[in-house]
Amino acid sequence: MEVNLISYTIDCDKIPGVAAFTSCSKKNPYELYNTKTKKDTDDFIKRVVAYGHHSVIEHSNFTFSISGISRACSHELVRHRIASYTQQSQRYVKFNELDVVVPPKIKENKQAKKIFDDAIKKSADAYQKLLDLGIKPEDARFCFPNATKTNLLVTMNARSLMNFFAIRCCRRAQWEIHNLAYKMLKLVKEKAPVVFEKAGASCLQKRYCTEGALCCGLAPTFDEIKNGTANESKIKEYTDKMMEDCDLEK
Repeated sequence: MEVNLISYTIDCDKIPGVAAFTSCSKKNPYELYNTKTKKDTDDFIKRVVAYGHHSVIEHSNFTFSISGISRACSHELVRHRIASYTQQSQRYVKFNELDVVVPPKIKENKQAKKIFDDAIKKSADAYQKLLDLGIKPEDARFCFPNATKTNLLVTMNARSLMNFFAIRCCRRAQWEIHNLAYKMLKLVKEKAPVVFEKAGASCLQKRYCTEGALCCGLAPTFDEIKNGTANESKIKEYTDKMMEDCDLEK
């Protein structure tokens, strides 16, 4: 998996701040952009985001190149609807070799890995045999497994990203999109540290876990806070470590 941030809104921290000031000022946005200091917009956007008024951060957009994820992962990714996606076509691209993502649990089990490799080989052989029979790639591709690697160009605004991180940075998320989310989070926090100051799993944003009995234990549940039995949240440390450890090219 390789993730690159290839385009983003200039002044992606300041623009949402200007938007926030616009809603409560007699001045027009152009005047505010040229008169408000970075400290002005940073301080205001922190307050606005903390209050849950996220519409203003929709003005900042981020475009990612994502390559080498599985089709299983891309199917989860495109469920986040407020975004733009362009994906490598299996209809117009012919595949001489079937490149796949191997789940770690399968990779570390020799018997499971052999079963997996045999299944992939059968899929690849079937695809090639269908092409040899004159079947078009758009039909032959029906043999491909969910493990097949794919490439995408993805554009999301900051608000949509906050929602994406809230769901996919959670430890209960599937491992591949979980890793993808932290790679994307690492990239956007470098460009918009104010907007994404509290970005991460929902428990980092809300300061409590919404998963109830399925809570991983890193953050207190709402009931624990209500009952006064909550332990100190460790989700911030987990988030920082995940971003520190993630390799954007693996």
